[in-house]
Amino acid sequence: MNKPALTLYLAAPRGFCAGVDRAIKIVEMALEKWGAPVYVRHEIVHNRFVVDGLRDKGAVFVEELDECPTDRPVIFSAHGVPKAVPAEAERRQMVFVDATCPLVSKVHIEAERHAEEGLQIVMIGHAGHPETVGTMGQLPDGDVLLVETVADVATLDVRDPERLAYVTQTTLSIDDTAGVVAALQARFPAIVGPHKEDICYATTNRQEAVKAMAPKVDAILVIGAPNSSNSRRLVEVGARAGCDYSQLVQRAGDIDWRALEGITTLGITAGASAPEVLVREVIDAFSERYEVTVEQVETAIERVEFKVPRVLREAAK
Repeated sequence: MNKPALTLYLAAPRGFCAGVDRAIKIVEMALEKWGAPVYVRHEIVHNRFVVDGLRDKGAVFVEELDECPTDRPVIFSAHGVPKAVPAEAERRQMVFVDATCPLVSKVHIEAERHAEEGLQIVMIGHAGHPETVGTMGQLPDGDVLLVETVADVATLDVRDPERLAYVTQTTLSIDDTAGVVAALQARFPAIVGPHKEDICYATTNRQEAVKAMAPKVDAILVIGAPNSSNSRRLVEVGARAGCDYSQLVQRAGDIDWRALEGITTLGITAGASAPEVLVREVIDAFSERYEVTVEQVETAIERVEFKVPRVLREAAK
């Protein structure tokens, strides 16, 4: 039986970013240095396949520090943690390694610098997301106000409209965030922004690749986890850029084949915490059903690398 033809457009860049790559290496190197178990506060990155793989090697994932014994190392996830967490680890004399993405740490430093200058901080982010919780937790309760949408800006109750600064979560939609920033600047003309946009290079690059791909395809699949902010934003970006069927799948087993009946073109990308092995798994699943031709849609080349903490680099020598 002849298989139908399918042109598969593969977004580039896609998948792991430098911060995710570094965080996973930190857990692997910690296991080599200290042996199992090594505790990790929160999922190191938002991907079940990655987390399960590290669990199999001896990582134990917990939500709070009080679930960790004091005699084993603990790692803080790539999303960052409130200041109270490392302070508590130090109080308990625990060995800990911070795997916070350096681009998230940059936002933490920005927020603290603005606060030292007497400015109240407005954070653009998603309530309850670990990165938002971590960034807001760099300063005392109440010093950082959270907005998610343009509508939130209208109801913002600030101490002094002349003494404000804003920061953003690194994994937001570029277009949505631009709208919220514009609303903040319209209502508070004196508000201070970051020197360089807080949305990270990887989030920006992956969204741009999806925008370039969307007009060419009948459907887009984003490989990523439901709790991955940057993956969910890619789905939204695909839909807005002209692809009516833009869906999130964790693995090939999640593909809704009936919804894809009759397609002749398909776009595939992966969120920043999704490994390439899952992309290959999805491509293989389509190759079983279609005569696949693969074309790459490349909008940027990434060469960013982040070093692991010195305590682990020394162990590796």
